Amino acid sequence: MGLHLFQAFGVELEYMIVDRASLDVRPVADKALKYAATLPGAAVLEEAGAWPSEVRLGPVALSNELAAHVLEFKVAEPVSALPGLEAHFQEAVRTAHRLLAGLNACLLPSGMHPWMDPTREMTLWPHGHGDYYATFNRIFDCRGHGWANLQAVHLNLPFHGDEEFGRLHAAIRALLPILPALTASSPIMDGRATGLLDNRVEVYRHNCRRVPSVTGRVIPEPVYTHDAYQRDILNRIYADMQPLDPEGLLAEEWINARGCIARFERSAIEIRIMDVQECPAADIAICGVASSVLRALALRSPADLRALASLDTAALEAILLAVIRDGDRAVIHDRDYLRILGWRGASCTAADLWRDLISASARGVPGWESWRPWIEAILSQGCLARRITHALNGDTSRSALAAVYTRLQHCLEHGSAFSVPRGTATPTAGTIPAAGGTIKG
Repeated sequence: MGLHLFQAFGVELEYMIVDRASLDVRPVADKALKYAATLPGAAVLEEAGAWPSEVRLGPVALSNELAAHVLEFKVAEPVSALPGLEAHFQEAVRTAHRLLAGLNACLLPSGMHPWMDPTREMTLWPHGHGDYYATFNRIFDCRGHGWANLQAVHLNLPFHGDEEFGRLHAAIRALLPILPALTASSPIMDGRATGLLDNRVEVYRHNCRRVPSVTGRVIPEPVYTHDAYQRDILNRIYADMQPLDPEGLLAEEWINARGCIARFERSAIEIRIMDVQECPAADIAICGVASSVLRALALRSPADLRALASLDTAALEAILLAVIRDGDRAVIHDRDYLRILGWRGASCTAADLWRDLISASARGVPGWESWRPWIEAILSQGCLARRITHALNGDTSRSALAAVYTRLQHCLEHGSAFSVPRGTATPTAGTIPAAGGTIKG
């Protein structure tokens, strides 16, 4: 019997491997996984010859990604609840740091490496699945930030049948544009502040430009059954890819690169739009409140759900573009969107909308008291990208970037929050309990 809505959760966290002294990227994920496989109790779940590509360490598994300097941490199997999951991820991070110390390397959080040059430093994973990676590289040229330099959190939520899929997909589509208001952590790219708080999602929008249907508008089309999704999204992608991939090697569900993708093979929707934070506790807190809000949206009455499902893709994309730029302070003017989400005013910031949604849906749920400090820090001091920007205070020299990102590395290693000194940030007014009454990208 399949899992129903919100009966289980799958979480994946991606981190960069960098040199412990210089913080330059180090393509040594293969060596880290090989060391991990020798630990007591470790189980190799997948390998290519002598090189493991997925190793289970208790409840968390480590695996490779497309880029050889990225290590993915994921629950080895779906969990029934999110509270407490951060401790398992943090222990896996500590284990990885011990392994990487022998390579004079460590893990670095945040959605993008601040000065990586992907045209020079990108190295594809060299062991196993080489035909897939080589095909990706031939078609899309992975020597770009959108392939080589983007670290995300993936949240997987189950559904059972078309009715549950439609409810969940409608809820996720509505929330996708404002998720980066909580998660943006990539304000620096190519060693400079670009003016965007979420450069990872911005480059993600364009990494498949050769075949635009692969990513679409990041916000998925309003389709709410398996057949409609197959017809309007997946089959279109496969047809557009066929001239470049005549063998159909990439004609699989995972080629879809929207901000959330349906995985019918495992009856789940995978949310992919979130930047990774400074440590697992922050990521789990965000996944926890986002899941609580999604549950409230997905379980609305049929009439309210129809309104949610009717949200226009282009209008949602416009909100997303504003949030990519301004994060928590993005101003939302779309009255239909706000009304459908329960906001009574004509406009609000993304942070204020989140306060309202969390106040109505997340307070009091299991895990809330452990998540609350992390969420209130984001909504008062700003998303991690804003805090990084404040810490830099306009100085993006290599030494200044190294100092701030070394602090981030320590946050990941020790499971602590990245905060800014009082007075350097401009807090957003209000607290989570306060309920509230598109700009062009």
